[in-house]
Amino acid sequence: AVNAGMFVDALPWGWVKSRGGELLAPGLGPLSTAFAVLRDGTLEMAAGHDVQRLRERSDVIEAFQSYPTLLEGDGHVPLALREGDAIDRTHRDARLALGLDRDGRAVLVLTRLDVGIAALAQLPVGLTVPQMAAVMGSFGAARAVLLDGGISAQLQLREENGARHVWRGVRAVPLALVVFAR
Repeated sequence: AVNAGMFVDALPWGWVKSRGGELLAPGLGPLSTAFAVLRDGTLEMAAGHDVQRLRERSDVIEAFQSYPTLLEGDGHVPLALREGDAIDRTHRDARLALGLDRDGRAVLVLTRLDVGIAALAQLPVGLTVPQMAAVMGSFGAARAVLLDGGISAQLQLREENGARHVWRGVRAVPLALVVFAR
């Protein structure tokens, strides 16, 4: 389970679909990406300009939108991520990203500095957005998008034996991606 997407105030930003019903309409943004789960369990990602294609499909049962896109096509870093002022390319922080490899399997990466002193955990240390794009590519992602990181970044894993591993964020988030074994 991870926090999903980006957030504005207390709501998720952009498109949200749950159990087949649309809860929020797509957001507009040059570096936005939608992540969708189809009825047959297939995972899909679509760039912001192509979200309408996913939105019109009747087999999308879960979906959310986030930004910025880290990798598109077959692992290419978007031009707007490499140059210009669309994003801050120097800010360092805890990062959380979701992607798909070339076989359509999910790639999920959380990077953060966990220290024994609570006050130090709030310092802006960690990766930049371009560095996170490189990390996702190194793990085999062909397409990837950043999820809300920083103090929102959180992850919980549960092993088959029930043991839990939890990396908590500081802020509560209104939307999560939860995956169960089949």
